[in-house]
Amino acid sequence: MHHVYLQRCTLTVVILFMNVMQVLGLSSSLRLTSSQTIDFTIILVSALAPLRTDYYKTLAVDRGASDIQIKRAYRKLALKYHPDKNKGDQKAAGNFAEISNAYEVLSNKEKRRVYDQYGEDGVRQHDTRSGQGRHQHDIFSQFFGNNFGFDNEEADIRHGDDVVLDLELSLEDLYTGCSLKVGRDKGVHKPAKGKRKCRCMQRMVTRQVAPGMFQQYAKEECEECDNIKIVRGFEIITIDIEAGTPDGHEITLYDDGETLVDGDSGELRVRIRSANNTKRKRFGNDLHILYEIDLAEALAGFTHEFIHFDGHIIELQNTEVTMPGQILSIPSEGFPIYDVPNSRGDLVITFQVIFPEILSLSQKVKVKDILKK
Repeated sequence: MHHVYLQRCTLTVVILFMNVMQVLGLSSSLRLTSSQTIDFTIILVSALAPLRTDYYKTLAVDRGASDIQIKRAYRKLALKYHPDKNKGDQKAAGNFAEISNAYEVLSNKEKRRVYDQYGEDGVRQHDTRSGQGRHQHDIFSQFFGNNFGFDNEEADIRHGDDVVLDLELSLEDLYTGCSLKVGRDKGVHKPAKGKRKCRCMQRMVTRQVAPGMFQQYAKEECEECDNIKIVRGFEIITIDIEAGTPDGHEITLYDDGETLVDGDSGELRVRIRSANNTKRKRFGNDLHILYEIDLAEALAGFTHEFIHFDGHIIELQNTEVTMPGQILSIPSEGFPIYDVPNSRGDLVITFQVIFPEILSLSQKVKVKDILKK
């Protein structure tokens, strides 16, 4: 309703303006080009509706951010909030729409110019007049379908060091999936006094030094970016582990590596390791269990309930003799297969027969009598 009202107000003001010009006899001398008409309408819209969304804050970049910094910020946030990774999460879907909208504007020089001058509604009116505007998934597909668009530009950006973190997880956590909070020491930005020299101000400025004489110089101090320094700090990050994450798998967290004052942070690569033990081991997607039974059960048979990692129960039964080292393989009861829905490896059980350490004389006689028959 707000946008409809705004458009009606804009149309009313435009008509009123043209009527006044006609009454004053100026309409015949007034000739606006299509671009001037668009800019005139944008000014009216902006006057009626001030800026409501800060696209720079949405992407977590400075107003003087370079095109490459904007691309990297969008890549990080788009991967984090993409609906395919957050199925059913309406908040994540809303965040994805917001960052896609912000990137569409700030990655387009003309739209960014309009936004900086007239705000969000100015961009909307510009799109209406020029017939532009793309769907959020089109933006994502174009961006990631072209190798992120960084091949030639990435080399021009300074990066902090990448950090590799080995994280050992229990088989239970890797089977069910989990969310972990991990703390680590790293460099963090802190406000600092004075002016800042940064890459976003690498432009030439012209000033008049005398009548008819001008001088160009490179402007280094930035009016847009706050001055900052790097201090050592402690950061807690949340790492989501999907069910069935393979041993040795790396999870990349963009911009969570080491930090620079003027440049992009490195990457944090979390490498997953399986914490095997003597009785439970992981081999690919299969779960191998060393399962103990006593001698009587090995000879006379048994029925046991095996409680799996997620709590569901599997019945283990054998009415015949169970030999030491005998193997029972149960299909689709192993680890979830990563990135393959509704698929699992096998549960492989190796039986270990526990023999009594000592028998009485009467027990020995009974065993011999039974085994002779």
